Amino acid sequence: MRRLITSRGLWLALAATVVAATVAVIVRSRRRSTRRPPAQQDGAPLPAQVESGSVARWPPVPILGTPTAEDLERYAAEPSIFDRPAVGMIFGGGRKREPLDDATRRRLTRWGIAGLALCLLAVGSQALESVTFSKDGGVETTEEIWHQDEPCIAGVCWAPEIEQAPAPDDGDYSEPVKYVETQEPVPASQPSLDADCRPESRNPRVRKLDAKATRAVNRQWQRIEAWLKAHAPRSYRTLGKPGKAESIAAAEAQTGLRFPDDLRASLLRHDGAAVVDDTWAFGFLGNWSLSLQGIRDTWRGLCEIDDEDEEEPADPRSDWWDGRMLPFGADGMGNHLVIDSVKHDVGETDHEGSMSFTPGGAHIRSYYALLKATADAMENGGSIGYWKPRTVAGELDWDVRD
Repeated sequence: MRRLITSRGLWLALAATVVAATVAVIVRSRRRSTRRPPAQQDGAPLPAQVESGSVARWPPVPILGTPTAEDLERYAAEPSIFDRPAVGMIFGGGRKREPLDDATRRRLTRWGIAGLALCLLAVGSQALESVTFSKDGGVETTEEIWHQDEPCIAGVCWAPEIEQAPAPDDGDYSEPVKYVETQEPVPASQPSLDADCRPESRNPRVRKLDAKATRAVNRQWQRIEAWLKAHAPRSYRTLGKPGKAESIAAAEAQTGLRFPDDLRASLLRHDGAAVVDDTWAFGFLGNWSLSLQGIRDTWRGLCEIDDEDEEEPADPRSDWWDGRMLPFGADGMGNHLVIDSVKHDVGETDHEGSMSFTPGGAHIRSYYALLKATADAMENGGSIGYWKPRTVAGELDWDVRD
């Protein structure tokens, strides 16, 4: 059943339904079992005792009269559902079970209400998380499509060339079309300076972090950490210690960029990762996670390599690098995972001169979406685009899916 239902929200809804039904049965049973006849509640003598003369008729007979045997039978306590023989046969192993006392019923009721409250809290948190972030997890798989009928692709065009066939005797002739490769003219443009690589000097200021983002990011990290402890303990030991809010504020002042809340929350839990005992540092999609200092130093280094915008008007996402990007992962070969500090989606830069916002063939809408997709892939044996996590000798490894 668990393999058939993979939605976390659906499991929470089913759990809440079961707990609510249990609480309703317990409360209904408790109400029935605590109803007593008026004569027993008031402490008045029973009619049989009065008729036998064993007690004095005091206080006087009530104005509305003394309860009859039929009244007593009508107000008699009904047995709890847990005291019925069928329930005892199911939960008692066929043995006759003593009825539950009031104290036990109260405890069951309280525990049931507490469980229902926890389930409702979990469902509410899931709904709030879905509202705060993308409803579908923020990852969309894309495929490259080659359009052969387009006249120009990546600056290369196909123009028709007329090849005349020998004219027949009647003077008619045909002109079959043959496409030859030509070069699309590129308009001349002068590169402009990348203003994002030249931020104005300012003082560091610690910004308040959204509590909802912190809870959501920590929830995904707990899933990732639990999986690493169980399947890749060597990679778990490479996770960095918690970062400091003051250090994040200093990095924002030095780069002139605003770190997204989900990235800040992640750095406050793990300040990147580092190699431990020859174990590759933990990271995403074949990259290791950069520390806060690594993010700042890598950003500076890439800006020193390329501090110009190649196109006019400048498009920060069309060049291989732009100063508004935040590099948070590296593969050691000059390639990096980046976050667009304006749009907050995840991309990758290639040292050969390109930048894409479909790393691994998947559109990842935020850093939080990358965390959630990683946790899902680890727990369910899935993948993110063509990247698939697996373990080798207690260490996390990212394979390219066939």
